[in-house]
Amino acid sequence: MGMGEDGLTVKKIRYGTVIDHIPVGRALTVLRILGVRPEGGYRIAILMNVESRKIGRKDIVKIENLEIGVEETNKIALIAPEATVNIVRDYKVDVKRKVKPPQEVKGILKCINPTCITRQDREPVTPVFRMVSSTPLEYQCAYCGTIIGEREILEQLSGIGQ
Repeated sequence: MGMGEDGLTVKKIRYGTVIDHIPVGRALTVLRILGVRPEGGYRIAILMNVESRKIGRKDIVKIENLEIGVEETNKIALIAPEATVNIVRDYKVDVKRKVKPPQEVKGILKCINPTCITRQDREPVTPVFRMVSSTPLEYQCAYCGTIIGEREILEQLSGIGQ
């Protein structure tokens, strides 16, 4: 990294993943969804609140030496529906993917219904949600039918209020 004419410049990566067009303030949540931790040994660059012609302001995440798959890409859509995931090989974008919310989400979200079987300590049941709507983003608990929306999803995945 160094200072360029227009500010900070981030070095290109030889191999890895660049996630672009993340809504401002959600870069760290993207890393959380992917399970990427600093102690994992990856070199990570996070750019926050940078200019974007497409969405005004955005965050960007670069992860060196990690290539994420389609399933991980689609999990990002839960909090960054306009994001693009670029797989970089030999310093060039080799694969470019638009995120797409998954039809089913297992073990990532928690049901907000306190009486749902997935919330009971005595019942080791993995929460499963099925998409009801992509705009606005809504999922329904497969066990009790409770609907959760974008606000609840963002709160859970970003750790707000937990």
